Amino acid sequence: MIRVNLLPHRQIRRELRQREFGLMAGLSAIAAAAIVFLGWTYINSQTEAQLARNGRLDTAILKLDKEIADIKDLKDQISIMLERKQVVENLQTNRSQVVVVLDEISRQLPEGMYLKGIKQQGGVITIDGVADTNARVATLVHNFSTSQWLESPILVEIKSVVENTLKQNAFTINVNIKVPKVEDAAEPKTSVKGGAKS
Repeated sequence: MIRVNLLPHRQIRRELRQREFGLMAGLSAIAAAAIVFLGWTYINSQTEAQLARNGRLDTAILKLDKEIADIKDLKDQISIMLERKQVVENLQTNRSQVVVVLDEISRQLPEGMYLKGIKQQGGVITIDGVADTNARVATLVHNFSTSQWLESPILVEIKSVVENTLKQNAFTINVNIKVPKVEDAAEPKTSVKGGAKS
């Protein structure tokens, strides 16, 4: 006897394929949703971590800015202290300068002249005096140029005057004060007092 299959096998196969397709589509959708969720979670965690790092960096930058401001204040204070120290050292160095300079002027002064006035303005001393000859003035200028405490003498003026019925030469000299080196100050030079008479 011949058996004939009268069942709609094509329709059954089609429905089977449709179920498989629906199952695969559902699984794909679930996988895609899972991937999207995992990606969003990863990106969100990375964003939060970066924001946390940015916050730490901002805090560190603020701290460094404060430390830089403190360092600048310290540098300013150090600069002020160094200036004060320099002033004190200058005062210590120049404490006896007036006495030494006056002594030096008297040592360099040749015979046959006298001084009428000494005025200091800054590091420049103006000397007014009277000499019996021009050669005495030239000797004084030379002595100042070789002095340990004085330098760069400039003869500003020399003119003939009559003092006590005697013809004299009134002069004005500008000379600079120099601070000798430490080793020079420890061993002062001996200067020859007086000059050759003319």
